[in-house]
Amino acid sequence: MGERIAFGPYLFDTTSATLLRGDDVVSLGGRAAAVLKALLEADGEVVAKARLMDSAWPDTLVEEGNLAVQVATLRKILGTRPDGAEWIGNVARVGYRLVRDAGGAATGIPAVAVLPFANLSGDDNQDYFVDGIVEELIAALSRFKTFAVIARNSSFAFKHRAVDVREVARALGARYLLEGSVRLAGPRVRVTAQLIDGASGSHLWAENFDGAVGDILDFQDRITEAVIGLIEPQLRRAEIERARRKRPENLDAYDLYLQALPFMQGVRIVQLEDFDRAIELLERAIALDPDFAPALALAAWAHEMRLTRGGTAPPGVDDARQALALAARGLAVDSNDPNVVLVAGIVRLTISGEHATGLALIRRAQAANPNSLLIANVAGYAHFFMGDYDEAIASHERFLQLSPGLAETFWSLNGIARAHLAAGRVEEALAWGLRGLEASEGVDFPHCIVAAAYAHLGRIDEAQAQLARAHAIWPNLTISSLLGRTGQPDGRDRVLVEGLRLAGLRES
Repeated sequence: MGERIAFGPYLFDTTSATLLRGDDVVSLGGRAAAVLKALLEADGEVVAKARLMDSAWPDTLVEEGNLAVQVATLRKILGTRPDGAEWIGNVARVGYRLVRDAGGAATGIPAVAVLPFANLSGDDNQDYFVDGIVEELIAALSRFKTFAVIARNSSFAFKHRAVDVREVARALGARYLLEGSVRLAGPRVRVTAQLIDGASGSHLWAENFDGAVGDILDFQDRITEAVIGLIEPQLRRAEIERARRKRPENLDAYDLYLQALPFMQGVRIVQLEDFDRAIELLERAIALDPDFAPALALAAWAHEMRLTRGGTAPPGVDDARQALALAARGLAVDSNDPNVVLVAGIVRLTISGEHATGLALIRRAQAANPNSLLIANVAGYAHFFMGDYDEAIASHERFLQLSPGLAETFWSLNGIARAHLAAGRVEEALAWGLRGLEASEGVDFPHCIVAAAYAHLGRIDEAQAQLARAHAIWPNLTISSLLGRTGQPDGRDRVLVEGLRLAGLRES
């Protein structure tokens, strides 16, 4: 037997042209086997009809309808993918594509296709510039491991073609499509991007980006950052909502992982009971798929957070040991996933005391995906943990640069304020803290930062007013309860605590 290519429940032997389902040989005609081999060897990319006909009918002139007959035969033999779609997608007037990964159907992870952007400049010579923006977006999205990205060659098969986006999504095996346009007018440029649900064709998000071309490569980088910073959270929210709508008996490991995410990365301050709920969901996900690295990493982080924030583990559960073990398992499964690497760094930093190794892993995650909002935010708190306040501020500012309009910006606004306060820069802390208040209505911690800053500046009445607002949100707020929740050792919040004492906050 020769090389075997797996897809779904099938194995195809390229030398003998034999298709196996389990131990059973699936009967294929010679022409159908040749077409299937060509599709599989393309590894998910679109194969032109002419090439498929050359594979099945070498040195023979045949009608295109003969190819359609063989594709129909293969579709009947293969059945449908786990998501109910055909294994072989039709790219009208171009060719066919076999979706080996079924758009992530094996794990539920979605696929995203970035379609060629329309050049609205009236100058075909600008196509290279427009295509360059799309290629940069594909490369940047590919750094995220919680969704798959369709290859450029496949998505560019639809260039200069007006087609139904739902047809495109079916052909490419994509759950989401990113499309857009570029208009250049002298030194100015406008890029429009929109995210589309591939099943319904409905728009999930749209945005315009304006700027001066200047240095073309620099402009492409800036547009990529702007689009990615906004689209990744939108994808995550759409997937979380999709998982919430599924019936409990139909949940897979990926759905359970998605349902756990809001308990760890929501738009509010998480509570101790949130970690319990996240762990429960992630344990179910890991039971379904023991090698699902994102779930292993998130579970490790949930155990770490419950431990460092003062939560209580059930009898017989050692959060420290679980966090370290799960993080190690995740890293062993996928050491190329930046989020998995990030969590491995966090647990080494906060639990095992391997500070140098932990920071090295976190920086590795940052280098692997500099456009990740999660990594930028968590890296800021990691640097704060190590007492490197300027690096903490730089990481949080990266978050704000990537996605200035996102609701979650309060995390980084408050992170910057907290770092300035810890460094003794009280005026800067107050300015950033007030910005954090505007972005985090109903959250207590920003009031604590602003109260401490006011107190250090001798503005006690204003400090006490902020403290009263924090108490209204968190009635049991004390110095000890605050320190228990922030989980920072070695006096990182010493200036914060001193300010809150000046404002009159009781110890316990």
